[in-house]
Amino acid sequence: MVHTQFIWSHGGNQVFLCGDFTGWIKYQQMVPVEGSSTTFSTICDLPPGLHKFKFLVDGVWRINEQHAFAEDEYGVNNIVLVKQPEVMPQTLIVDDGIPIMDIDNHADDGSISTSRSIPHELVMPLRAEDIEATCNRLSDHLSSYTVYDLIPDSGKVRMPSFILMSVCIYLHFCHLTILNSDSDSSLTFSKVFALDANVSVEDAFLVMHEEGLNVAPLWDETSHQISGMLTSTDFILILMELQRNHAMVANNVLELSSISAWKEGKLQLQKKPLIKVDPDETLKDVAIKILHNHISTLPVLYMPQDTTCPQLLHVACLGGVLKHIHKHFEHRIGYLPLLQQPIGRIPLGSWIRDIGGARELLTLVSSELLSHAFKLLLDEHISSVPIVDNKGALVNIFSRSDITSFAKGNVYARIQLDHATISQALQLVDKKSHPRFGICTLSDTLYQVITLLSNPGVRRVVVVEAATQRVLGLITSKDIFTFVFRDFR
Repeated sequence: MVHTQFIWSHGGNQVFLCGDFTGWIKYQQMVPVEGSSTTFSTICDLPPGLHKFKFLVDGVWRINEQHAFAEDEYGVNNIVLVKQPEVMPQTLIVDDGIPIMDIDNHADDGSISTSRSIPHELVMPLRAEDIEATCNRLSDHLSSYTVYDLIPDSGKVRMPSFILMSVCIYLHFCHLTILNSDSDSSLTFSKVFALDANVSVEDAFLVMHEEGLNVAPLWDETSHQISGMLTSTDFILILMELQRNHAMVANNVLELSSISAWKEGKLQLQKKPLIKVDPDETLKDVAIKILHNHISTLPVLYMPQDTTCPQLLHVACLGGVLKHIHKHFEHRIGYLPLLQQPIGRIPLGSWIRDIGGARELLTLVSSELLSHAFKLLLDEHISSVPIVDNKGALVNIFSRSDITSFAKGNVYARIQLDHATISQALQLVDKKSHPRFGICTLSDTLYQVITLLSNPGVRRVVVVEAATQRVLGLITSKDIFTFVFRDFR
C-alpha cells in the first residue's frame, strides 16, 4: 500500500472523497487545512495502479479540473497513478565519514502533513543501541552550539536591536521605541518585543493579539530589567478570575490593573525569579532549562560592559532548537538512526487508550464548554487538546495560545466560560498564514514529524489514522526533547 494524499482546494462546507478504492459506496470525509478556508485534505493507503475518484462537495459531485481526469461510460472522474515507492538506497557514507540517508521529504502546500513515509519493508527494527546513539549524538551536537546560533542572521549585525514596546505609545501614536540603534538600517534587523509591565491587562491583551505573540517578556522601567514573561496561561487565569467576579469587568478593573498588579496581587501568584539564558550558553542548556522549569520560552539577555541595563536579543524555545536540528541533519539523518523510525514505534508523545503509551491523550468534542477546556489544559499541564467528532476523527485543535484571539473586539469582557462552547471559541481564532498544527500517520518517521514542527507556528503534530482521520496521538517539541534528555530529568 502507498501513502497517498488528496487535496481539494476549491471551497465548500463539507467535502468527501469517493473512488474505486472505496468501492464507490463509502465516503471519506476530508479535513479542512489550517490557515485556509477553501482547502481540504485526506490521506489514503492505496495499492499501486490507476485509480479513479471524485469529490462530493456540499452534496454535489465535482472533479478537480486542475488534476488529471478521464471520461468513461460512467462519466468524468479524476484519475491518479499510484506508483510503487522506489527502494531507497541503504545508508551511504560521505567523504567526512558521516552516514546519510537520502529521503524525499516534500511538504504539501498546506505544510500540515507529511508527503510519504519510508516503505515498510525498509524499516529497521527499533534497537536500544540506536536510541542511545541518537540521544547521545544529539546531546553532543547541542552542547557544541550556543544560543547565539538561534538568533536570525539579520540580527547578528552589531547585535540585534532591543525593541521596547510601550503599549501606550504603540496604541495612540503607532510608534515603537527602539533602543541601542545605530542607524535606521537597524529597523530591518530581527525584532524582539517586550511589554511594559505597568501597562493595563486590556492593552497587553490587545497587543499580544495584534502582534501574534504567544509569549512576551515584561520590562520593568524602574529597575531597567526584564522582570518576567507574560504568557497565554496568564490570560486564561485572568479570564477565569473575571468569571468569578463579573463586577471587575463592569468597573473596568481589567483596564485599570497593570500586568504586574495581576501577577503579584490579583492572582496572588508567588513571585518567582526570572529564568533566562545568555547568548554563550549551549542549546542543550536551553532545552534542559525549559524542561526542568516546565516553561515554554526563555528570554535571551545580553549584558554589555559598563552597564546594568540588559539587552533582549531573542526569545528561545524548543521549536527553535528543533529547527536548528532539522537544518543541520537534513542531509545526514543516517547519523541519527532513530529519526528514520516510524513514529508509531517510538515511545514518545501522548496516545489514546486503545494504543497505550507513556501518557494518555485526552480529547474533547466541539460542543464541550470553554470552562471545561480551560480546566483540562491547566489541571493536566498540557498546552493543547485535539477536538474530535463523535467517531474520534480530527476536527481541530484548541490550545492555550488561542486565548489571545479573545482580545478582538473585547470578546473577553462578554464571553461566559460556562456557556460558550469550544466551537464558538474556535470561530474567533484568526485564519493565519501559517498552520497551528501538523498531521501525520503512524508510519511517518520521526524526522518527518521534526520537519513539521520546524515550520513556523506549528507547535504540535496530531497522529491520525490514514483512512478515517481518527486521532491516535499527539507529539510536541517538548515530547521529543523529554525523550532525548530522559536521563537528565
